[in-house]
Amino acid sequence: MSHFLDRLHYFSQAKESFAQGHGVTNGEDRTWEDAYRARWAHDKIVRSTHGVNCTGSCSWKIYVKGGIVTWETQQTDYPRTRWDLPNHEPRGCARGASYSWYLYSANRVKYPLVRGRLIKLWRQARQSQGPVDAWASIVESEPQRKQYQSVRGLGGFVRSNWDEVNEIVAAANVYTIKKHGPDRVIGFSPIPAMSMVSYAAGSRYLSLIGGVCMSFYDWYCDLPPASPQIWGEQTDVPESADWYNSTFIIAWGSNVPQTRTPDAHFFTEVRYKGAKTVAVTPDYSEVAKLSDIWMKPKQGTDAAIAMAMGHVILKEFYFPDGGKPRSAYFDNYVRRYTDMPMLVMLKEHQLPNGQTILVPDRYVRASDIDGKLGATNNPEWKTVALDEQGNVVLPNGAIGFRWGPDGRSDAGQWNLEAKEANNGNEVTLKLSVREGQNPSSSVASVGFPYFGGIESEHFPNNATGAGINNVLIRTVPVQSITLGGEGGTRQALVATVFDLQVANYGVARGLSGELAAKDFDDNTPYTPAWQERITGTPREQLIAVARQFADNADKTKGKSMVIIGAAMNHWYHADMNYRGVINMLMMCGCIGQSGGGWAHYVGQEKLRPQTGWTALAFALDWIRPPRQMNSTSFFYAHTDQWRYEKLGMEEVLSPLADKKLYASTMIDYNVRAERMGWLPSAPQLKTNPLQVVRDANAAGMDPKDYTVKGLKDGSLKMSCEDPDHPNNWPRNMFVWRSNILGSSGKGHEYFLKHLLGTSHGVQGKDLGHDEAKPTEVVWHDKAPEGKLDLLVTLDFRMSTTCLYSDIVLPTATWYEKNDLNTSDMHPFIHPLSTAVDPAWQSRSDWDIYKGFAKKFSEVCVGHLDVEKEVVLSPLMHDSPAELAQAFGVQDWKRGEVELIPGKTAPNIAVVERDYPNVYKRFSALGPLMDKVGNGGKGISWDTKTEVKQLGELNGRVTESGVTFGMPKIDTDIDACEVVLQLAPETNGHVAVKAWHALGKQTGIDHTHLAVHREDEKIRFRDIQAQPRKIISSPTWSGIESETVSYNAGYTNVHELIPWRTLTGRQQFYIDHAWMIAFGEGFTSYRPPVDLKTTAGIQGIKPNGNKEIALNFITPHQKWGIHSTYSDNLMMLTLNRGGPVIWLSEDDAKRADIVDNDWVELFNINGAIAARAVVSQRVKPGMVMMYHAQEKIVNTPGSEITGIRGGIHNSVTRIVLKPTHMIGGYAQLSYGFNYYGTIGTNRDEFVVVRKMNKVDWLDDEPSAEVDSTTARV
Repeated sequence: MSHFLDRLHYFSQAKESFAQGHGVTNGEDRTWEDAYRARWAHDKIVRSTHGVNCTGSCSWKIYVKGGIVTWETQQTDYPRTRWDLPNHEPRGCARGASYSWYLYSANRVKYPLVRGRLIKLWRQARQSQGPVDAWASIVESEPQRKQYQSVRGLGGFVRSNWDEVNEIVAAANVYTIKKHGPDRVIGFSPIPAMSMVSYAAGSRYLSLIGGVCMSFYDWYCDLPPASPQIWGEQTDVPESADWYNSTFIIAWGSNVPQTRTPDAHFFTEVRYKGAKTVAVTPDYSEVAKLSDIWMKPKQGTDAAIAMAMGHVILKEFYFPDGGKPRSAYFDNYVRRYTDMPMLVMLKEHQLPNGQTILVPDRYVRASDIDGKLGATNNPEWKTVALDEQGNVVLPNGAIGFRWGPDGRSDAGQWNLEAKEANNGNEVTLKLSVREGQNPSSSVASVGFPYFGGIESEHFPNNATGAGINNVLIRTVPVQSITLGGEGGTRQALVATVFDLQVANYGVARGLSGELAAKDFDDNTPYTPAWQERITGTPREQLIAVARQFADNADKTKGKSMVIIGAAMNHWYHADMNYRGVINMLMMCGCIGQSGGGWAHYVGQEKLRPQTGWTALAFALDWIRPPRQMNSTSFFYAHTDQWRYEKLGMEEVLSPLADKKLYASTMIDYNVRAERMGWLPSAPQLKTNPLQVVRDANAAGMDPKDYTVKGLKDGSLKMSCEDPDHPNNWPRNMFVWRSNILGSSGKGHEYFLKHLLGTSHGVQGKDLGHDEAKPTEVVWHDKAPEGKLDLLVTLDFRMSTTCLYSDIVLPTATWYEKNDLNTSDMHPFIHPLSTAVDPAWQSRSDWDIYKGFAKKFSEVCVGHLDVEKEVVLSPLMHDSPAELAQAFGVQDWKRGEVELIPGKTAPNIAVVERDYPNVYKRFSALGPLMDKVGNGGKGISWDTKTEVKQLGELNGRVTESGVTFGMPKIDTDIDACEVVLQLAPETNGHVAVKAWHALGKQTGIDHTHLAVHREDEKIRFRDIQAQPRKIISSPTWSGIESETVSYNAGYTNVHELIPWRTLTGRQQFYIDHAWMIAFGEGFTSYRPPVDLKTTAGIQGIKPNGNKEIALNFITPHQKWGIHSTYSDNLMMLTLNRGGPVIWLSEDDAKRADIVDNDWVELFNINGAIAARAVVSQRVKPGMVMMYHAQEKIVNTPGSEITGIRGGIHNSVTRIVLKPTHMIGGYAQLSYGFNYYGTIGTNRDEFVVVRKMNKVDWLDDEPSAEVDSTTARV
């Protein structure tokens, strides 16, 4: 009977009781339950991983019914890493559990789409012309070009097909290479660890055609430059399980439960073991609720907290009162593993008042000493110290020992053994010139730059005590030593880094006439009392936390940890925040100790099988070197944000620097850095690099020599010197696995105006030549608008970037492709798996780029053949080029030094491109893996065996041609196998070879770290069955072990492998001339900079409501990962269904704003329209907008701009820092996503006011759209 009739006869149904009347049996129909059962039924379960940049790297069960993904749940079969640790599972979060919504949602990109106006022009041109000529006819006609550029962002897409879009893309690429050069084709994709093969698909294609792969870690501002500055390593961090080994954790600017959700249980569980937890965050965040102590300094003043805590640590554990001994553990640690014992020269400096003081200069090197202390190889790159007898000695480990010819006398001395390099004797180095035998009793007045007295409208200063004149004059123990050299011997005053560090912190140590803090209550830099005025943190609380942190580290030998997040790194002076905290950790001996150290989690950066992946990703199997570019400098130039720059370099110079020597603008510094080879360039030369080789051949010259001659005589110019000239514009841009225009694009409105040439919200005008005053860059009176000919985006959802693109291509989701995924947070490698075929007409990234390559090889015939071109590359970290200029800064264009490629200028290489065979090269492993081998981070090894085995595993190419007999890389699984086979982290045989290669440099056998897993080879099918733990590799500084969790720096401390720095040790001091000039040789507090973006607009366009200026902060959100999930219906439902900002009750009251009001945030960069969340957990003076909330859901028009409100980056603009441009100097050398300029945005201020009228802009725009008024 039916369920409906059952209900009608409910009371008359026959029933039978049982269990003495406690139960009743009836004949009721239950088929109605089938709908519920069917909802959870499935045909199969497939393992996949969420490829979003959250560091979670969570394994999920994907349930499939009838070829459709129905739901997902968390996997619970992770291998245990340690018997005494909690499990890593279940991993996942509410955001991840909503992902399958995307697969069949209206947001899904289902078909290839092309902007309507462009496809019309293309089809007309193709009726009479070939593909390349058709594209030329469009982009060489300015009216036609503007016709489709001006409507970017206004919809109007037309459904196309794969054959047509592949032809358009190929034609555009071929035309651009032929007309302008391959380095005008660029690609942006972030975080390869999320989905390695998907990233590699695009980067391999670009690298084969000579295009440019853009960096992401620095652009996201996830890259903290302090990490390379101190360690020569970029964010190698502990796995989350190591939190459980700690006994004192500070969560500093990291909201662990909200942003590291799958791993937060380790943070809470370790508290049950007795660990103490402290939260340092201005707002009452999720992590504050889980901590024993909440420190709430004013945003942007973290370095002041860190400096004051460092002051307490130095005073109480290095120079304690009452006759207490110094911490023996701390003393031994900094003596062995840091630069504290190294000698620094002091030079005279005259203050404005006429007083002569000394200031720290550079490290003393072996080349400064008569006889060079026996060093014949790189003596200028070997730092020296004093032994216990007071003799100047050369210890092992400096970077000069790392590089040199085979068979050199110092081979195998790049290690941290406590030995003298010239005789191999054991040595104990002096920390202070006042200790040991023959101690020095001399002292001197030494000056240190001070920035805490800078006056600001929004940030408190403290110009009291020793900081009253912006120079701290401190008493420092010094010693006179004899220097040698060509000019004969001379005496010089020197000090150890330790003595200078203690003085910089203002710590009293009982010196005669000492200029230092009397006690913690002395209001002078950098005491607890001093910071109270700046940060608002009670001194008693700070003293207690610092004391407990250090005391714990002393008793446990380093088990104090700091977890750091983006709140610390997105400030202009982020380096001081980080170095202040890292100084604490180094002084307490925490780095490299399990349960201790620096746990920086911002992006999913640990691409564990890195060296196996780079060969595939950058086509190193075919061509070297690839073209790579740091995105921050690139976008600063090519979105013309430099034309609006108001931050003068004199504002950030050290008060001890000669302002005349450093009188340049931000863009000028960047040009000099590119010209000297410190930073990469893109595009590189104003002349097509293919044409440069042709011209060189015509002149009968070697192309390298021709390039040098042309640069010197001016016949060849670098593109960076004139970024607004049409010959230097980027022309084609690919975006995949990214939403750059809806998420990370600092200066969003400048992107729209200058790069895309469409409607924008920029309110300010550029500065004009007289005010901008660039000396290295050509100024054009009118800035170009619309540099890009073509923007192509690959995505599974219609993101903001898609809306502004010319071609949008549907990609496979994380459940529809095969790929690899790893994370910083745990040691496992995961698969992405094809649970279902890609829906509609979507394709995997690998197949899409393979399609581009195939069509390119066809279309290029008759236009491009086998071509040679000139490639410029920077002086790279982890290569001999990092020993470029040991002393000072010399610019070849200024006549200060000769132009020497790879030394005083970029490396110059001539590369051959086989354009008709791009497709064949894309889909086969090239010969360089067999001939040259593989490697990374300064070591290399043979890979013939691995290539042979790949041929057996993937099969070999049987078609005749350039790839005949080579291993195939036809499918995405083939590509995965290439990575897994070549990487030491997934191939034990390779791991042993890699450790052996490192041992040749260090003189120590490290193979024991991997030999027990030598026969293990992880395959793609293995990780589909279960995540697999990686193998220990010299690519990383931690180890995979059953006795310790992964912890960065572990092999440096326990295997005596040097840090990849100038001294070979962790560095408190950085002696490059630009670092000293900009006041960052030692660490100090530096307040946020004034970007001057509200003064020109506040009160200018009133709407009748009050306007207040607030600091604009963009933390990670609870309802999305960057922009992913923020348009997901489930997450929108949990949030408020559209863009929101958070502000304090006090600020809301000042502006007459109540909760849920529509408000506008604006400055001269642009405007945002959002609803207000008024909360008591937000600190007054700041407004938060969780990133990244796109403007594609419930975003009304802006009253200021007249167009739709923007994204969170609509009110930001890029600013660069010269210290991030340094190159060719040991650890301060460029590396892709290692060191370079970063995209900061937290110094920004906005005007906040209640909106008077909410206009949804529902009316149709006019037929002909003006790019300045279109309603986007």
